[in-house]
Amino acid sequence: MNAPAWTFEYSIDCNTSRQFAYRYWTDIANWNDPPARFELDGPFEVGSRLTTTLPGQTYHSIICHVDPDRAATIEMQLTEGVLSSRWEFEDRTESRTRITQRLILSTTNASLVAQATLLEQTTPVGMNKLVAAIE
Repeated sequence: MNAPAWTFEYSIDCNTSRQFAYRYWTDIANWNDPPARFELDGPFEVGSRLTTTLPGQTYHSIICHVDPDRAATIEMQLTEGVLSSRWEFEDRTESRTRITQRLILSTTNASLVAQATLLEQTTPVGMNKLVAAIE
């Protein structure tokens, strides 16, 4: 698996400082996406494991990159690939931040690619919800 099978990126501006937005997002107690539940096995740092539980499904991820107050990458292991989610927090002004989520699916399974394209609709909705909560 050399080149990604699918990628998607979405950005949104938030009326708060980069540090506040990043710290809000990295506190998984703020992750409100029913029916999903989230558990982190330690602090939000490289090597910590994240479990996402949905009705009838459980997904395991690992935090593989952290640039405090600026960016983080979480990789979800799938049975036939990896879904990487890179979050970036950029200063627009002192009190305005651009949040970008970049999703990258590495797989050779075409059905996983078809399922991943659903994230093109749900990711913007989720990020708008996140910004509303932060603000």
